[in-house]
Amino acid sequence: MSKKPLILGIESSCDETAASLITENDKGIPIVLSNIVSSQVEIHKEFGGVVPELAARSHIEKIDLIVKKAISDSGKKIEDIDAVASTAGPGLIVCLSVGLSFGKAFAKSINKPFIAVNHLEGHALSPRLNSKIEFPYLLLLISGGHSQYLNVQQLGKYKRLGTTIDDALGEAFDKTAKLLGIEFPGGPQIEILAKKGNPNAYDLPKPIINKGGCNLSFAGLKTAVLKISKTIKTDKEKFDLAASFQKTIEEILYKKTKIAFTEFEKQNNSKKKTFVVAGGVAANKKIRSILDKLCEESNYQSIFPPIKFCGDNAAMIAMVGLEKFKLKQFSHLDHPAKPRWSLDEDASFLKGAGVQL
Repeated sequence: MSKKPLILGIESSCDETAASLITENDKGIPIVLSNIVSSQVEIHKEFGGVVPELAARSHIEKIDLIVKKAISDSGKKIEDIDAVASTAGPGLIVCLSVGLSFGKAFAKSINKPFIAVNHLEGHALSPRLNSKIEFPYLLLLISGGHSQYLNVQQLGKYKRLGTTIDDALGEAFDKTAKLLGIEFPGGPQIEILAKKGNPNAYDLPKPIINKGGCNLSFAGLKTAVLKISKTIKTDKEKFDLAASFQKTIEEILYKKTKIAFTEFEKQNNSKKKTFVVAGGVAANKKIRSILDKLCEESNYQSIFPPIKFCGDNAAMIAMVGLEKFKLKQFSHLDHPAKPRWSLDEDASFLKGAGVQL
């Protein structure tokens, strides 16, 4: 039996320092041998958000230790590694540079190929870490920095159907949480607070809900929450606002995803209809539930990555590296960090589903 590739993945695009080793079985399904993620929540909590310089400093301090632990936990040795894959973008350039430089140096030191990975491609393919998903499929990528509908046609081939024209969904969750007095990162806490409130207490706006194709907008919603938050005096009102915000997001995603289904079907002749939701916000159980319901109504198969692979992690970076390794798609050691790096290079910022705003 031939040796299966062993890939080291490194992720440092924002405030998680992460490393992972993966290989695959005889059927080509990835096997995650280790997946180490070191969070910086305590460092950034007092600032209410990620401070790039502090994040980069933490990456520098931790990355060697995190990579060593990933190798140790995998049960493998350094000499077993066949290639090193590092996130090259998009993200905070001071953070990206740490993991990218470390990955290049590590690959050179063991004389193995280096692979630069698009962070968004990691999210786009992350459900394949535990599912044998066939191309093409429709992807909703929702995270702290990105909100996009993508037609995932094959490795390296993506067509954007819609995107946010302002804030990313994860950012809207975090900012709403901050307005409600919840410590960073507060986004995940919104869903918890919402369970205690009345989702119909506040009628919040749904920007561009009836125009713009499957493009998204959350800035107007965030502004409405800001105005209401200044009038809140009781916990009940806080819970009601959280519940109303959560419900509004669900309604926006339900409507826009339905439009995305139509656009996806126009572009693909495949009878198999698969819808994947990935990124940090994909961990929100209420969002999962409403999109599951839509998939049942529309005859789509819904797939979500395990919760541990929703947020930033290195397993998804290693997995992209694995696929590229098998195709011998290696990168030069002078590959730059790209703080802005679109998966669909042909997509203009507001060009989604061919509909003018």
